[in-house]
Amino acid sequence: MGLHQRHAAQEMPLLLPFTLGPAMAPRPPFIARLLLMLPLLYQPLTLTAGAHRFSAPNTTLNRLALAPGRGALYVGAVNHLFQLSPDLQLESVAITGPVFDSPDCVPFRDPAECPQARLTDNANQLLLVSGRAQELVACGQVRQGVCEKRRLDDVAQVLYQAEDPGDGQFVAANTPGVATVGLVVPGPGRDLLLVARGLAGKLSGGVPPLTVRQLAGPQPFSSEGLGRLVVGDLSDYNNSYVGAFADTRSAYFVFRRRGARTQAEYCSYVARVCLGDANLYSYVEVPLTCRGQGLIQAAFLAPGALLGAFAAGPKGPQAALCAFPLAQLDGSMERARRLCYTAGGRGPSGAEEATVEYGVTSRCVTLPPDSPESYPCGDEHTPSPIAGRQPLEAGPLLQLAHSISAIAALQADGHTIAFLGDAQGQLHKVFLNGTQGQVYHSQQVGPPGSAISPDLLVDSSGSHLYVLTSQQVDRVPVAACPQFPNCTSCLQARDPLCGWCVLQGRCTRKGQCRRAAQPNQWLWSYGDNCCLHVQSLLPAHHPRQEQGQVTLSVPWLPALAPDEYFHCAFGDYESLAHVEGPNVACVTPPQDQLPLNPPGTDHITLPLALMFEDVAVAATNFSFYDCGAVQALEVAAPCRACVGSLWRCHWCPQSSLCVYGEHCPEGERTIYSALEVDVQVRGPWACPQVKGLAGPLLVPVGWESRLALYVQNLQHFRGPPASYHCWLELPGELQKLPASLEETTGDTGLIYCRAQQFRPTMAQRELPVPIYVTRGEGQRLDNARTLHVTLYDCAVGHPDCSHCQAANGSLGCLWCSQGQPACRYGPLCPPGAVELLCPMPSIDTVEPLTGPPEGGLALTILGSNLGRDFADVQDAVSVAGRPCSPDPSFYRTSDRIVCVTSPAPNGTVGPIRVAIKSRPPGISTQHFTYQDPVLLSLSPQWGPQAGGTQLTIHGQHLQTGGNVSAFVGSQPCPVWEPVCPEAIVCRTMPQASPGEAVVRVVFGRAQRTLLASPFHYTANPQLLAAEPSVSFRGGGRLIRVRGTGLDVVRRPLLSVWLEAAAEVQAVGAHPWDPPPRRSCVAPAAAPQACIQLETGWLQCSTVCSVNSSSLLLCRSPAVPDGASPRRVFFSLDNVHVDFASASGGQDFLYQPNPRLAPLSREGPIRPYRLKPGNILDVEGEGLNLGISKEEVRVHIGDSECLVQTLTLTHLYCEPPPRAPHPTNGSSTLPQFVVQMGNVRLALGPVQYEEEPVLSAFPVEAQVGLGLGAAVLIAAVLLLTLMYRHKSKQALRDYQKVLVQLENLEIGVGDQCRKEFTDLMTEMTDLSSDLEASGIPFLDYRTYAERVFFPGRGSCPLQPALEGPGEEGRRAPVHQGLMQLSNLLNSKLFLLTLIHTLEEQPSFSQRDRCHVASLLSLALHGKLEYLTDIMRTLLGNLAAHYVHRNPKLMLRRTETMVEKLLTNWVSICLYSFLREVAGEPLYMLLRAIQYQVDKGPVDAVTGKAKRTLNDSRLLREDVEFQPLTLMVLASPGAGGAAGSGAGQHVPARVLDTDTITQVKEKVLDQVYKGTPFSQRPSVHDLDLEWRSGLAGHLTLSDEDLTSVTQNQWKRLNTLQHYKVPDGATVGLIPQLHNGGAVSQSLAQSCPSGENIPMLEDGEEGGVRLWHLVKATEEPEGAKARRSSLKERERERARAKAIPEIYLTRLLSMKGTLQKFVDDTFQAILSVNRPVPIAVKYLFDFLDELAEKHGILDPETLHIWKTNSLLLRFWVNTLKNPQVIFDVRVSDNVDAILAVIAQTFMDSCTVSEHKVGRDSPVNKLLYAREIPRYKQMVERYYSDIRQSSPASYQEMNSTLAELSGNYTSAPHCLEALQELYSHIHRSSVPWRRTPWARRCSWLAACSRLPPWWRTR
Repeated sequence: MGLHQRHAAQEMPLLLPFTLGPAMAPRPPFIARLLLMLPLLYQPLTLTAGAHRFSAPNTTLNRLALAPGRGALYVGAVNHLFQLSPDLQLESVAITGPVFDSPDCVPFRDPAECPQARLTDNANQLLLVSGRAQELVACGQVRQGVCEKRRLDDVAQVLYQAEDPGDGQFVAANTPGVATVGLVVPGPGRDLLLVARGLAGKLSGGVPPLTVRQLAGPQPFSSEGLGRLVVGDLSDYNNSYVGAFADTRSAYFVFRRRGARTQAEYCSYVARVCLGDANLYSYVEVPLTCRGQGLIQAAFLAPGALLGAFAAGPKGPQAALCAFPLAQLDGSMERARRLCYTAGGRGPSGAEEATVEYGVTSRCVTLPPDSPESYPCGDEHTPSPIAGRQPLEAGPLLQLAHSISAIAALQADGHTIAFLGDAQGQLHKVFLNGTQGQVYHSQQVGPPGSAISPDLLVDSSGSHLYVLTSQQVDRVPVAACPQFPNCTSCLQARDPLCGWCVLQGRCTRKGQCRRAAQPNQWLWSYGDNCCLHVQSLLPAHHPRQEQGQVTLSVPWLPALAPDEYFHCAFGDYESLAHVEGPNVACVTPPQDQLPLNPPGTDHITLPLALMFEDVAVAATNFSFYDCGAVQALEVAAPCRACVGSLWRCHWCPQSSLCVYGEHCPEGERTIYSALEVDVQVRGPWACPQVKGLAGPLLVPVGWESRLALYVQNLQHFRGPPASYHCWLELPGELQKLPASLEETTGDTGLIYCRAQQFRPTMAQRELPVPIYVTRGEGQRLDNARTLHVTLYDCAVGHPDCSHCQAANGSLGCLWCSQGQPACRYGPLCPPGAVELLCPMPSIDTVEPLTGPPEGGLALTILGSNLGRDFADVQDAVSVAGRPCSPDPSFYRTSDRIVCVTSPAPNGTVGPIRVAIKSRPPGISTQHFTYQDPVLLSLSPQWGPQAGGTQLTIHGQHLQTGGNVSAFVGSQPCPVWEPVCPEAIVCRTMPQASPGEAVVRVVFGRAQRTLLASPFHYTANPQLLAAEPSVSFRGGGRLIRVRGTGLDVVRRPLLSVWLEAAAEVQAVGAHPWDPPPRRSCVAPAAAPQACIQLETGWLQCSTVCSVNSSSLLLCRSPAVPDGASPRRVFFSLDNVHVDFASASGGQDFLYQPNPRLAPLSREGPIRPYRLKPGNILDVEGEGLNLGISKEEVRVHIGDSECLVQTLTLTHLYCEPPPRAPHPTNGSSTLPQFVVQMGNVRLALGPVQYEEEPVLSAFPVEAQVGLGLGAAVLIAAVLLLTLMYRHKSKQALRDYQKVLVQLENLEIGVGDQCRKEFTDLMTEMTDLSSDLEASGIPFLDYRTYAERVFFPGRGSCPLQPALEGPGEEGRRAPVHQGLMQLSNLLNSKLFLLTLIHTLEEQPSFSQRDRCHVASLLSLALHGKLEYLTDIMRTLLGNLAAHYVHRNPKLMLRRTETMVEKLLTNWVSICLYSFLREVAGEPLYMLLRAIQYQVDKGPVDAVTGKAKRTLNDSRLLREDVEFQPLTLMVLASPGAGGAAGSGAGQHVPARVLDTDTITQVKEKVLDQVYKGTPFSQRPSVHDLDLEWRSGLAGHLTLSDEDLTSVTQNQWKRLNTLQHYKVPDGATVGLIPQLHNGGAVSQSLAQSCPSGENIPMLEDGEEGGVRLWHLVKATEEPEGAKARRSSLKERERERARAKAIPEIYLTRLLSMKGTLQKFVDDTFQAILSVNRPVPIAVKYLFDFLDELAEKHGILDPETLHIWKTNSLLLRFWVNTLKNPQVIFDVRVSDNVDAILAVIAQTFMDSCTVSEHKVGRDSPVNKLLYAREIPRYKQMVERYYSDIRQSSPASYQEMNSTLAELSGNYTSAPHCLEALQELYSHIHRSSVPWRRTPWARRCSWLAACSRLPPWWRTR
């Protein structure tokens, strides 16, 4: 495939290049040039087309049209036309804008005809399809709304476009928001265009609101000779059109306008014209009214009615839908027409009911009565336009919540369906049923808040709807019937187009159901029928053991054909159905066809479906039961379960079988199911069963007992008597007892179990034991309910006598003293061993042992035999001889008494005594003491009102009572255990407000109050700042927290919550656990570092120290490995503050711990040899991520190594001059240890070694040796040692220079941060401005000229001026130059020409570059060919250098191929500049300009206080003040700012600025969105200071007030004029410029050069100065100085720049660093796809190296650097005016030179080292250059590893670029200049093979005679 071949439409990629087809040739040349620029002005458009949606990002969609026959869809958008397939796949796209235009200008060819023209977006206003001509009519808003015709099958092809349209061809409204509607209507032999539009623009006054236009003929779209709605004054009516519609006879236009000339209210109207009426004689309009509603918003002509959407009112968002029957509408119009034709517009009552509207001269007349019939469409003599006065009124069909913006409708299956789109992007489907409308479905189609466009279209099949919003087109089904899976959902949807097709089993439209016309076949939502269902089943279920018949009742069952049938499906089993009316009979499946019952169930339920073919017509569930499974599921009562189940199961008692039907064995009785009704023996109550226990219910363990049970219905058993057994389910065993049936009466009886002693294996007080009875061989009798026998053991739960006697008397338990005393069942104890009285009480423990003298203390006594009940102890307790009142609620039988002490004197001591009547008293061994607690003091005495303060209450006897509670004021203070005798510790609770609170302690019912020392609640502490906000994970970094009231916090914490992995466990307890018990004598345990939270997270904390009331010092908590920080916060007692809140929004960040390499390369054990005076350089990773230089501590043994510099990867420290001592005695060498917070890194031992002292060579030895060889050896040795010493000294100097620079940069860090903050604020404002104005990129043509011909202005190629008589030679010259162009297309000729020209001695380097640029321009349209030439020449150049020094190739631009390479790279990277690198470069440029302008700049010497270039540094301290001037700018800043009333624009200046400098800054502010070339010149304007009403003073650099002293004249400044801050100034035209400032671009060749600075010259002996005076010594004297010493002194002064000046440079550098980094990152980043040209070039250089056997990677690095980075990017960095339309001042240029030099240094391969004598400009970026070098290396490596750029891809890209510069005149001018160079050379062209082809050129041009052939 060739390079120029294009893909077919169906293969068009989604990323479309904007190309223009040959059909656009008729366009005027200027417009053609503009459209050729469109690829430069717009980015490629990414289109998104899904199955049901189409969108074009960043493109607004306007109109939608549908081609009825083809089904294709056309979308009109801003600057685009899209052609889509019916399923919204993109087929074609056309570009329609932006174009240079102005609504105030008629369409023009030359921009000079419309100075106010601007690049304007072209929104589509009208889009129509002409089916007869197969054309698409598209009208935009530009060029006064002219239209064009395009091909329907390819919208990119233009069929017609007016070259010079007249006002008769202005069609659409040229103002956004003014609607244009239209119709293409068939006429006799042609189609006509009817267009209606509102009033728009001052040039639209002559365009009528309604016109008829021709589509064919010589003047398409013209309304000449056709009808127009003539309006007297458009402003009186101002029609706003809503829609245009047509039926077979008429066209209708719906609009809003004022009621009449004198009425201000708007009304809704509909107008009608006949389709065949080309003159609008038939125009009639009538008002429309929707009852109670506002104006019409949208309309649609439905079959038989006009639908209109009306606003509900002027304020409400609601809308209403009204329908106007078409018959009534036409009748109303015919009535108005008849009255105006025949009755002068008067009705029967004489009132005016019709008139001629729009202020025309025509009036209603009185014609013959048959005139309306004779002239149904009017004629010349009939009145027109007619307006009826009687409105046509209709009532609302429905109302909606949002205003309606679009309507569509269709009629299907006899129903009318309307589709309403609202202003919020929702589509509503409405069923119009009579006089009401019902919304049955709403869906969000467009983005929320995006209105649906009025172009709501239904496709020709009526199956889909196309919905347009401003962002997308959606294809929505008209009816989504298939989405409803079943009949219920289908009918519930209430979609009138959907119904349930019964025999097809799906939801369909009526036409899709084959038998819809037959009854009960198609069920409709709005009908009387409902979904088919099984109404009843007979039987409802069936036993699984036998096969039977089931009858289904299915109402409304549809009838089938004779050869069709239904069948039943029981799960997978099918059987034929027999239908009789609504009843359907089916046979159930046999047992072997049924699935097994699920485990634990007695039945299986299967789906039962009535089927037609494979469609389920009706379905239900049917169960098959198994009576045998019912019996098996209930073991305790099988008979009751059988006959009481849901199924008809019966019980056979003799055989114990549960059966269905009459299936009991013969001769055996049957107990029938409870469902049977005609039998007596039925139901659970008829089963043989055990009714319950006759006795006893309680059975003592160990005593022989006989059990009796009631039984019933045993008479159902027949045959001989059977044996019975009782079964007891004891724990661990099943005990069987023989039983006998006795005392049978009727159907009841008793069964006695044999007497038995029961001894369960587990001793329990009471044990319920299940019991049941069996008959015969295991035939179990049903238990009527759950039966249990309770075994009880008196010995269990009665440990002492009191417990035993307190037991329930019915149990018969007695305290027995036989053997081991115990509680036993009475009969088991011998009578003599029964103890009736219990022993004396025993007291084991008493708590507490102290209490207040007031009493009221709850005392707990634990022991045994403390009474059988509370009555025994009620008055039996005394404490220290004082009565103690027991509390009944806390009494526990025999073992606990809780009593309340009585008052007693302080110091009373005694035992506790319990005396129960009839028994000796029990006396405790412990003694109780009455003591008086005393509160003495409080610490601390204040705390935050939030609480949380750890409060210590000091006193005596505080350990009084067991329940001590503390209160601060009214709030409790929870006490920490244990309470000590001298101290109580509690934690305060929150208080409502600050203030004093009295502390009180409650001891039981006694309380003590500390009145002398109240606690003070203070305001909560506030945190105002916290820094730093980053730490290593090891923690330990010092965090300084500033705030107020911090000294009231007792235990401030810095905590972090961590989400930890499973293996990371906390060491400690849960925070909600009580504090660990402490001893009153032992110190408190240290707090745990990390604890586990309830959520599973960890909380790690450190305790902060309170430095003052305003400062806390905290150490960052350490974070375990594997844990992720989730929250960092401060805990100030009960006040919790997130770190981000305290630090002003800065979250706390944990960085990975640093890693440091061992000092010795041989490992951490080997010593590092250190020479004194050396700086230690330690390498690592992430060193400064979590700590600063000042916080790092480095120790060598017991001494410190002072840290000088800390970077990301290096730590430099200055070791002590002498070897320190090791810290531990076991090591002989000191260890090198780095401490970063908690992170401690030992990097190995350090061994100091002394510098060997080089002794002078002894003279005696020199004499003694005497041999030349020895002298030579000594000299070599001496030189080697000196070189080594110098090298080490240079390295030390380099490291020290880096350390000094680091210290200087850190010193200016705060200033840099402030400056950077201000700069970022300014850049943010600039970014906001750029969103509106954009970056001022140069267009491609200007960019190419500035790159090709640098330094030659903006018009490097000037066409030769033609003199008299030259007209006749123009054509021959043109033809001759075309021959030269053809010759250049010969590769052999071109290569020969280049080689021959370069061999000429007179062909200079400048000529080479110029000719190369001329060739680039001449061959720009064939970049593939130019690339091929360049490859060949580069190959020759490489072959030339490879034999010399290959590293020198491409180093300079000495040959034509090198200049060709420069131009080629510039062409290929233009789009990369605009899209990627341009923005950071422009931001860098603006940042530099902003920083320079913030400081004074000397207007004479050009030196500035803020710069990066030391040669441009203003070293003197100049005092200055910033001022803000209010500039009076005209609206739009188009003319002189002071020419009239306008807005005030603030401008920042300095009081030391000269007036010219002020004007420059003011112009930059006023015209900040305007490219520099379009601004007025600073020398064409004067600055005028305005003060008050009449105070106007013109300011200038020099005037009569200028200060002159000693031949020095100082330039005037704002300070000189004493202009105050906030003064108002204006820019006025200078008088010599005629009073106006020209802003037009009429200058064909603006210079674009900077205005030079004011010269420090002498004028009449007077020298100018601004901030500092230039040196007094004239330049001539400087040149005459020849003393070598003076020159050396001058150089030393230049190098020895003072530190203060270097600080200024570093401050500027630090402020700009971010923008420099961003620019370099954009250039050297491969995160986005690298430009294919770069990859192609680098691959070619790799091929050249491989071809010539160059393996040195350094050589290849140099080639790539020279070909791209140095050749293109350095030039772009130094000269941004190549790509931007900006002013670059000398100071900005000097700073850019430093940055460009840094970029150059970063590209070199050699190591970058600086020393004390290095230039300051290199010192500035010495630390950054290694990082930039890594970026370059990574850039080259990533490009090399990326996929290769194919030849085809490159050629395809070049083919697209070839169209960017196709201006024919410049190509001819380039050829003409190229010929001039050939002419000037001394090449013997007459003997060349091309002389014959060049001769005609010489003959037809006035060329030298030698050019002719002989």
